[in-house]
Amino acid sequence: MSPVYGRDLDLNLLRVFVVVAETGSVTEAARRLLLTQSAISAALKRLATAVDAPLFARSGRNLVLTTRGERLLAAAVPCLDTLLHAALTPATFDPRQSERAIRLGLSDKSEVGLLPPLLRALAVDAPKMKIIAIPAHIRTAGDLLVADRVDLAIGHLRVVPPGVERRLLYRDSLVCLFDPAHARLRKNATRAHYLAAEHVGVSYDGTLRGLVEQMFAVERNVRVSVASVHSVGPIVDGSALVATLPGVVARQIREQRPHLRIVPAPFPVDSISVDLLSRRALADDEAVCFVAERIVAVATRLAKSSSRAA
Repeated sequence: MSPVYGRDLDLNLLRVFVVVAETGSVTEAARRLLLTQSAISAALKRLATAVDAPLFARSGRNLVLTTRGERLLAAAVPCLDTLLHAALTPATFDPRQSERAIRLGLSDKSEVGLLPPLLRALAVDAPKMKIIAIPAHIRTAGDLLVADRVDLAIGHLRVVPPGVERRLLYRDSLVCLFDPAHARLRKNATRAHYLAAEHVGVSYDGTLRGLVEQMFAVERNVRVSVASVHSVGPIVDGSALVATLPGVVARQIREQRPHLRIVPAPFPVDSISVDLLSRRALADDEAVCFVAERIVAVATRLAKSSSRAA
């Protein structure tokens, strides 16, 4: 701790000191500060004790500064003006000039689905701003926010920790992505038909259990489990494996591999919520709020586009 914080010096005493110095009168200072004269006199006594030197001398009915008092006044006034300005002046934020780096917690699905269009939007509205993408998923996003390691996060949390707010971006359904040259899955496949297929799963904990097992209490025949959706496209392409993914992600994979096919998964429609998660402590941070609103706009367009393509 800096030594200055260990001194018995209430900084409010400096405000009293400056007003007395300006008026030369305890009575006038008390009137301006809406305090009693005894409170003003006590404050001056405490300040003189703290600095270990007299700050005023009596000159007739007025008070005049001692040499030590003049030095303190010269130093205190600009400092108090700076503090007052910092406290009362609204923050200014110009997105086109801001070089702020926003830490964004993303699951691999959000990194594939939301990050590219978000960067394109920021390139237009805030060309100098930067995004630091930090891996975050259902088990880690909340902890990252609470520990102040990310400013915002996109994904799904079952339980939102204290101090974190959740805003629904959109709801997505699960779909099956497969190569029709090697795998067979009807558009209206039953759950039994679906479970009979061989699958590629995405697991964040290095097991054969993924989102489907966690949400719907079923057991698939998972031939291979990967840690990210980034490798799902190449694995499905040319194999008999079926991948079960959020619709937004599956359709973006198919943009690069248009011969792959998408059919609905035999699970409830709109079963996955994609949320924007933020810390309440940053609710007045204009840069963070700006990026958050761009995320909402991008997600809204993405959800509409995905529903039309479904």
